[in-house]
Parts: sequence; structure tokens; C-alpha cells
Amino acid sequence: MAHVLIMPRQGNTVESCIIGEWKVKEGDSVSADATVCIIETDKAAFEVPAGADGVILQIIREAGDDVPVLEPIAVIGAAGEDWKAALAGSAAAGKAEAAPIPAGSVPAPASAPAPAPAPAAAVPASAPASASAPAAAVPAAGGPASPRARNLAKREALPLDGVSGSGPGGRIIERDVAAVLNTRPPLSAAAKAAAALGSPVPAAGSGLGGRVNAADMAGAVQAEAGPDAAPVFGEGKITETPIRGIRKLIAGRMFQSLAESAQFTLNSSAQASRLQEWRARFKASEDTYPGLSKITINDLVLFAVSRVLPRFPFMNALKIGDSLKTFERVHLGVAVDAPRGLMVPVIRGADLLTLPRIAGEAKRLAAACQNGSVKTEELSGSTFTVTNLGSLGVTSFTPILNAPEVAILGVCGIEMKPSPVQGGLFEPHIGFSLTINHEVVDGAPAARFLKGLCEAVRDIDLLLIGG
Repeated sequence: MAHVLIMPRQGNTVESCIIGEWKVKEGDSVSADATVCIIETDKAAFEVPAGADGVILQIIREAGDDVPVLEPIAVIGAAGEDWKAALAGSAAAGKAEAAPIPAGSVPAPASAPAPAPAPAAAVPASAPASASAPAAAVPAAGGPASPRARNLAKREALPLDGVSGSGPGGRIIERDVAAVLNTRPPLSAAAKAAAALGSPVPAAGSGLGGRVNAADMAGAVQAEAGPDAAPVFGEGKITETPIRGIRKLIAGRMFQSLAESAQFTLNSSAQASRLQEWRARFKASEDTYPGLSKITINDLVLFAVSRVLPRFPFMNALKIGDSLKTFERVHLGVAVDAPRGLMVPVIRGADLLTLPRIAGEAKRLAAACQNGSVKTEELSGSTFTVTNLGSLGVTSFTPILNAPEVAILGVCGIEMKPSPVQGGLFEPHIGFSLTINHEVVDGAPAARFLKGLCEAVRDIDLLLIGG
């Protein structure tokens, strides 16, 4: 019997995963341990094995789809086996009914309408409508569309409100979009960009074979506007990139964080002369103490945070529902700008680690995020997060909470400021931006934590001796 491949569960808190890419196509033969697709969460990417020997009978969900866990994504079986029967007989058949079946599963080719009788597709607004078909036989345009139909329409800058569907219940499928495109002249990339912005498409273009270019689109806009309208100039090159994969998940998490918590940011700075002196001493110790020479200012800040947080347990906490969970141990999240997007690996028990061990863990985890080897368990369980934009010259910003944490610290750049204890002389100061969840942390307690951190950074030598 055919094997129904489902979206695997990646941890107890993961409700859905995005299909990053398919490594196979329908009709390919696979072994049980062969990777068929790559899936992504907001934490990492994972390979999904076929789970059974056979042929890819049907790919149910496309690359870029956000699929709930345990829902079918493909069917694998013997060549010629009925994949629909296998899907209907699986325990997940109920969920599969809600998943759109791609238009590629129909026997007719995608490039031409099926030979079977079907309602005629509507033509674009720029072409005359056919008067021969009875009005009652034409389904309403602009109805629900399959993913493949939407993707094709988007690639070709074709509004779906001008397409009638021939699928079940008037659903617009890929061949409906292809039929309308056959009535429209081909467009250049620049013309498609203009059409995507709503510019009318002329009935024919001046390019080879009637191809419509940017000048034709501008002329059509000018003709529609009238002879007295101001001249229309092209938009230049326009590049459109779909938001998908981990970037889409990060966007969702950031929006959810802002929507579900009362975020409030405080800004301050700490005198950084001793911080810089210790960094210089560590860097100069390469011959004598090579393990210390790689310690950075960010490592020193992480060390200071790990020592100050236990004095303010309400900051080292998670808001879960209507309860606040405070932690004795500091599990420090460190934001990393990785190729796949923002990742937050966790230094566990940072309050118990020495400065060299904190620095070593921070570098190990950052490297794992950069090369894609970071483990799922290394990306969860933080109780407080630090994100550093200081190396990019940022002097103040508003970090967004890494929910359900109640606080996140932004580390800013070092700049010269007048010192009140040095008669107005300018001294280096490092900036800090602290965002809190005002639902559970008030401004004054948060300010006291920030003040304590600034004092610890100012007197980092005392902290190193005592820590």
C-alpha cells in the first residue's frame, strides 16, 4: 500500500513548518532513507526522508507552503498506484481534504485548456469579451484559486479577478490562468513589473512577435490618462522577492510579539574605559594566555549580564499565559545574524560559567548558526536575550522581545560623552537599549536593573575579580 508522507513534528511547541524546497519531483524513484524535501521552522532547517521505498506518486503541498504538523505532504508508492485512494485511507485523510490539491494532478497539460467541456475563461479587461457564450455558462471571476494558479498569475502579473475558474466549485486552477494568458500578448520583465502595479496591458506590443515592453506600457497608461496628462516615465528595474521560509516565520514571530505584549524600551549608557582596557589586555595576552586573546567586548557584556540578572529575578523570567515563571539559573539567549536569518542560540547556566567559557560558548554557537550545524535544543529555553548592533555603529534601537521572555537587552556602539566626574571631559560610553514587557515589569524596577548593569560594566574589573 502507498505510504502517505506527513509533515513531521519538530518539538512540542512547533505547530507548523514551511517546505523550503523539494529535492524530488513526481515520478521519481526514492529509497526510504532518501531526502525528499527540506522543511524550516523559525529555529532551523531539517531534512525529511521518504520513509518508504517507491515512486513519488503525488506532491500535495508546494515549496513555500506553511503546513501544519502531521498533515500529508506527499504520497509514495508503486508506479501507477492510486494515490488518492491511499490518501483517503490514511488516518490524515480528514486534514488532506482541507489542503488544496495542486492543479498539476489533472491529466490535462498546464499550458493548454483541457479538451473536456469547461466554462470559458474570462479575458483581460484590455481585450474584448466574447459575446458568443451565454452569460449563465460563465462562472464568476476572481474566485478561490489553487496555489499553482496563484503562482502562475503572480509570475505573469495577471489579476485573478479577470479569470473564471473551471475547477470544483468554480475554483481557479492553473489551466484557467494559462488560457487567459494565451489571449494576452507576451510581456517583458519590465512590462510585467508595470502590470503588477496596475498599469493596463495593451492588446499588442512593439517588440518581436508583438511582445509588450515598458514603453508600450507607458504608452497605454498615457492613452488611458488622455492627451493632456503629464508624460509617464518607467519605474526602472523592479525586483520582487517573495517572503518565505525562515524570513516569513521570523516576521510572524516579531509581529506576534508586538501584538501580544506591552513593550517598553529604556535607554542608558555605561562608562566603557575599563571595558576597553580589559579587551586590550586580553588581546595582548595571545602569547601568554591564548585562550583569552579572543575575548570581545560583547563577551564581557554577556558576562556582566549573567552576574547582574540573579539580583533582579523578575527580569530573568517568562510570561506564560497569566503566570510569571522566574528562574534561578540564567539561560542567556544571544542573537546571531545567520545566513538563514536571525537565530537565538542559548548559553545555558551562564551565571555559573567563567568569562572564558561564556566567550567560548558564544563563539561555538554563533559558528554553528552560521554553518547550519546548530541543534534544535540549542535554540530554545532562553530566559533573557542579548542582541548586539554596536559593531554596526548603532547608538540606540528598540529590540523586540523574544517571547515569552519579559526582557531583551540591546547592546549599542561606543561613543564619546562628557563625564560628570571628570570635569566635563569626554569619555567612551557604551549604549544599552532595554525592552521590557510592561505587563509584568514596571519601568522603575527595569531602570534599576539597567542602572545595576551599567555600574557593573563601568566597574568590570571588580566584577571579574569577584566573578
